[in-house]
Amino acid sequence: MAVGSLEYSSQFDHTPFYCEENVYFLCKKLCANGVADADGSDLYADFSVLVEIPLWHQKASKRADGVILWDYHAVCIQRKGGGDSPCLVWDLDSSLPFPSPLASYVSETIRPSFQLFSEYRRCFRILHAPIFLRSFASDRKHMKDPTGNWIAEPPSYEPIVVEDKTVHNLNEYIEISAENISTNVGAELINDVSNKKLGVVMNENQLEEFFSQIS
Repeated sequence: MAVGSLEYSSQFDHTPFYCEENVYFLCKKLCANGVADADGSDLYADFSVLVEIPLWHQKASKRADGVILWDYHAVCIQRKGGGDSPCLVWDLDSSLPFPSPLASYVSETIRPSFQLFSEYRRCFRILHAPIFLRSFASDRKHMKDPTGNWIAEPPSYEPIVVEDKTVHNLNEYIEISAENISTNVGAELINDVSNKKLGVVMNENQLEEFFSQIS
């Protein structure tokens, strides 16, 4: 199956409504099969956050244009160093080619030109994959209703636990507000992403610029 085809996505584990775990294991597999650097240094986890954030071309949508409102969404972004290779977005929930160039993914899925209500701002938490893979944990409690029933069936494998025995910290990744948006630029911003457990938060205007600066 060719990279860039929807069929290629079938090679990766995907559980609907568990995007953060899908991205975790996607990063691991891209490293293991040689599509990414073995240490994941060319991979980044991207948590898109906004209460009821609209994204287009999503498989879970019941609309022809594929739009759906997520509380948050996570994808993997790959930035190969050197040359003119485009940044790639790996989104297992998308109906676009898998992976898709970042520029087309932004224009087709995020649609910055779409006017949100003035009180809303789309925010993106960008994390370096090597740190994300060492630090992320989820016991899936966010997917249970007040009576303890599953809102959506969980993956069949065991929940992700950090080596230090942390069992849940998803809330740290998805709790984002406009006040968290970084004002750093250039090398300082890249350094923060590479060294901070929770990476950095940026707005949609900073997203493509940030990845264009990574060599």
